[in-house]
Amino acid sequence: MRATARIAAAADGRGGTALPVLAGEGPLALRRVRGEGAEAGVMLVGAMSAPLGGDHLVVEADAGPGARLALRSAAATLALPGRGGEGARYDVRLSLAEESAVRWLPEPLVSVRGSDLRVSTRAELAPSARLMLREEQVLGRTGEAPGLLRSRLTVTRGGRPLLDQELSCGPGAPGGWDGPAGLAGHRTLGQLLVVDPRFEQDPPPAAVLGEFAAVTPLAGPAVLVTALAPDALRLRELLEEAARTYGW
Repeated sequence: MRATARIAAAADGRGGTALPVLAGEGPLALRRVRGEGAEAGVMLVGAMSAPLGGDHLVVEADAGPGARLALRSAAATLALPGRGGEGARYDVRLSLAEESAVRWLPEPLVSVRGSDLRVSTRAELAPSARLMLREEQVLGRTGEAPGLLRSRLTVTRGGRPLLDQELSCGPGAPGGWDGPAGLAGHRTLGQLLVVDPRFEQDPPPAAVLGEFAAVTPLAGPAVLVTALAPDALRLRELLEEAARTYGW
């Protein structure tokens, strides 16, 4: 199955944000919800089980000049195995124009045993845009081994690379992913990326949040918080603490 969800946000000229495009397909249902202040809020609601092996899901969000957009999901996403053992793809594409701000804060992605999922998130920002992006990944359900999960995050600002990283976990991933130099036995991992022009004058310092969370300033007005945790609840606590500190 192939399905695409498309969102377009535009400043409405009255201090708010309109949604001229809000269209989902298949399992990608979209609902407008209340945002904060000038934000338009959108909830991604899973209309059926997905992604299954062989599926290709795409979420595209375009924030026009001055638009404010908050994107969330209603529940965790389960990567499930298909009948024929095919891999699945989940692509997220964000485009932020000048003076826009987007918060992409989905619920966790759970890699179920036997699944094979490749996730690609790409964000393209104008120099004055702001982005808060959270990723949370859970390797297997309770007492279950994970599937193969490959995730790549690429961010450009003003047409120049800001961040490009890739992670592979589970059966078939390069050796050492679960060792002391990798996840060290943890089964939940996540990150929070905040891109904000205010960091050009006042960049956050490198820091440690708890035992397994690190704050890394990037070569640009951005900060990346990466975290490991024993469960999804503790991971969310760490990333929400980071969002209160570095976000808006």
